[in-house]
Amino acid sequence: MCKKTTVLFFILLVISFDTFSQDIRARYEGLDKLIGAGSFFDNHLTGFFLYDLDSQTVQFDKNSHIYFIPASTTKLLTFFASLLVLGDSSTLLRYAPKGEDVVIWGTGDPSLNYPGLPNPKITGFLNTYEEIYFSDHNWKDEALGFGWQWDDYNFAYSAEKSPLPIYGNLVTAINVNNRPHLTPPLFNIYQSDKNVRNVTREWHSNDFFFNPRTYNGMRARVPFITSQKTFVTLAALEWRKNVHASKEVLPTDHFILRGVPTRELYKEMLLESDNFIAEQLLLQVSDEVFKELNTEKAIEYIKKTYLFDLPDEPLWVDGSGLSRHNLLTPRSMVSLVEKIYRILPDEELMQLFPVGGRTGTLKSNYYAPVPYVIAKTGTISNNHSLVGFIRTKKQKMYAFALMNNNYPYKATVVRREIEKVLLYVRDNF
Repeated sequence: MCKKTTVLFFILLVISFDTFSQDIRARYEGLDKLIGAGSFFDNHLTGFFLYDLDSQTVQFDKNSHIYFIPASTTKLLTFFASLLVLGDSSTLLRYAPKGEDVVIWGTGDPSLNYPGLPNPKITGFLNTYEEIYFSDHNWKDEALGFGWQWDDYNFAYSAEKSPLPIYGNLVTAINVNNRPHLTPPLFNIYQSDKNVRNVTREWHSNDFFFNPRTYNGMRARVPFITSQKTFVTLAALEWRKNVHASKEVLPTDHFILRGVPTRELYKEMLLESDNFIAEQLLLQVSDEVFKELNTEKAIEYIKKTYLFDLPDEPLWVDGSGLSRHNLLTPRSMVSLVEKIYRILPDEELMQLFPVGGRTGTLKSNYYAPVPYVIAKTGTISNNHSLVGFIRTKKQKMYAFALMNNNYPYKATVVRREIEKVLLYVRDNF
């Protein structure tokens, strides 16, 4: 190469680099106008972390080191743990034959008579035995998660955890001749003059009531209080077998009965943001690792084994994100979804995660002719987060976490402003 050619090449290289640098600066400044000082997001606590999955470089950072209440984006931790620990199908129960009888232990599998999930094939298995003994000796947890709000007990999203749920630990009330009919039919319902519009439950009992003057007739799902006694009674009605309570210790030489495809559990948890399935999945992780059901123990195991390298240690207390004691930073959330991205192919992400304008909790938000947002939402009062992936017009994939806490307006207002940020990323990165 001659001297003149070398000089020309160098000049072109400098010009190209300068143009590239200006482009990066312009993109950053445009994004900063939408989310930085003086923007809508400057009026409350906001964290935003944008990460290029191909070059593995940070594209934008605002408060990514600060801890936020993640709400239902906590389910991404549960999903990651389940991907690594559970197989292609769930373990429905553990069992040990006793002659013509059988002792069973729950594993946390939530699928028995749960709407939206395939029902596991358990009847044929049980028909080979005379008497069934259900042991809860492996249950080392509490029915309600740490930090859950006590007055959520009447809402389906706060169903109790248990070793072997049935009907999702929910009573379903259907209007029959302007009176609620309960399924399962074990529970009593009473008339009341309380100012309620549908079926509700007494706080400390499984007595349900409604007010016939204000009853709106709509389908309702209300949690019931779980116990070993309640389970064996419900199971006996469902299986048409004698089911007895037991405290037998799980023996080493026991057997397992497989359940449903775990992918079905993941879809329901992520697309519909199902709290109950999330909590039970974390119990299944505990069962798989420790042969006992203990949420706290499962969390500590996952943190030490698979999440030790997150930028900031997660404060993680439940599987669903109902608790406000959960705290995570945006950069740790992005590190988490990058781990998921490296495990799952893109088409699997599109099927399991909500897609903007198409599926799940994003069906009514972030619509575009070509979907560009693949992410998990998390919302509790005055807190809203969105964590996942953006596909740009240049067909590049970015991981992001946009977390908002302590805002004084409706979540719809926050979502509208988030959309402006994501559209800018889609069109300019």
